[in-house]
Amino acid sequence: MATRPTPARVRRAASEIGEQLASWRKLQGLTAQQVAERSGITRQTLSRLERGEGTVRLDVFLGVANALGQLDQVVLAVDPYETAVGRARADEVLPKRVRR
Repeated sequence: MATRPTPARVRRAASEIGEQLASWRKLQGLTAQQVAERSGITRQTLSRLERGEGTVRLDVFLGVANALGQLDQVVLAVDPYETAVGRARADEVLPKRVRR
């Protein structure tokens, strides 16, 4: 199966997120090795994430966010109920209750 090329916007976002994670690490005075150990990954994997390489798994990203104390913010950032549009649409679209 052929893979589609990664859109430029996604590549830029990955790069920005990687830079932001590196900034969080540096602001906390942590070395790459310390964050890698706390995340259960290698320093090389952390380096790939901080460079914005798109081959890093989601669980690795979340583990690094957790090690940097930012996991709750990541979860909150994608919560649809944290936006007016998401709350309004959820009331329209989601069922009021689920039957078993």
